[in-house]
Amino acid sequence: MLDLSAEELLTTTRAVRHRLDLDRPVDPALLRRCVEFATQAPTGRNQQGWSFVIVTEPARKAALAQLWRRGLGQGDSPMTATEVRRANVDPRAMEKVWSGLRHLSDNLHRVPALVVPCIEGRTDGLGADRQAPKWGSLLPAVWSFMLAARLHGLGTVWTTGNMPVERDVAELLGIPYASVMQAAVIPVAHTLGTDFRPAPRVSVDEVLHWEKW
Repeated sequence: MLDLSAEELLTTTRAVRHRLDLDRPVDPALLRRCVEFATQAPTGRNQQGWSFVIVTEPARKAALAQLWRRGLGQGDSPMTATEVRRANVDPRAMEKVWSGLRHLSDNLHRVPALVVPCIEGRTDGLGADRQAPKWGSLLPAVWSFMLAARLHGLGTVWTTGNMPVERDVAELLGIPYASVMQAAVIPVAHTLGTDFRPAPRVSVDEVLHWEKW
């Protein structure tokens, strides 16, 4: 494990795209350990409805990557003015994102492991009051997985190219679509170097509201 303080772990766990080592295998026992950490995250009503599908077999990875590319961008909506402004606090930030996305698109099938986090129950067409408990159970677990991966020298990034083609991905991976919802495809690999730094972010004063908006 890397010698990181809790503060360093929380401020240097980045979305890793370019710096994924595509040629170094990841030990399945290490991936299992990261899932063990993930299952310790809080979960709504202690339902523990998450599952993690880990794909490492080359042919299945290639098929998943092909579906991911097909779905890429299909579900996107235009960025709001606030999103654009915040994303461009560093003028180079979005170019890095697009460059990294192109790199992933070209190489997703080469990433040693692709992880598909899922949650029991679908939220299609439901209001925020019904969706929030599902995401509130899954997202803490996925973030714990990502933190554990960083601690063990692995890089991750949340991607959603699978969501517009979720039914096809479910068929490929044997996920029961009617009762289990996917959330992402997370590439996982050892990182090229481990020296990640805190990222440029908007001022806390811009996003922090006391007592009211």
